[in-house]
Amino acid sequence: MSERRAPPAIDTFPYVRDLGTRWLDNDIYGHVNNVVYYSYFDTVIAHYLMEEGGLDPWKSPVVGYAVESGCRYHRPLAFPDRVRAGLRVVHIGRSSVRYEIGIFRADDPVACADDHFVHVFVDRASQKSTPIPPAIRTALERLLLPTAARRHHAVDRK
Repeated sequence: MSERRAPPAIDTFPYVRDLGTRWLDNDIYGHVNNVVYYSYFDTVIAHYLMEEGGLDPWKSPVVGYAVESGCRYHRPLAFPDRVRAGLRVVHIGRSSVRYEIGIFRADDPVACADDHFVHVFVDRASQKSTPIPPAIRTALERLLLPTAARRHHAVDRK
């Protein structure tokens, strides 16, 4: 088994959004339950696509479907922690994008958890994959890591 990769730092994410924990996020062990992190991932991506890419989740003819995700947990969060979610892009294809997300306690620059998340964009009516719309592609390109950093992250994941 290979050595575990260190959690990412918040300054490696070009988009950061503040989120909050809720009382109901805590599980019986007194920390945020693992499934709640996935709602954080989905929330930061949705906010970015709506704010920067012009996505209207109710009316846009093209929508993003989650097809893959995975999370590494480093240390727990608990209510009433303030949370920051960092977002970056490591790959943009014709109809898909691979994000990386870091979840941080508001006062800590090192991630409590990090994730990869893949969206495939589909035509809402036909449910078939379709090219990423230009406005969304432009927004995603602003989050794209430089080539050398993308190669480094691909090696780390193996």
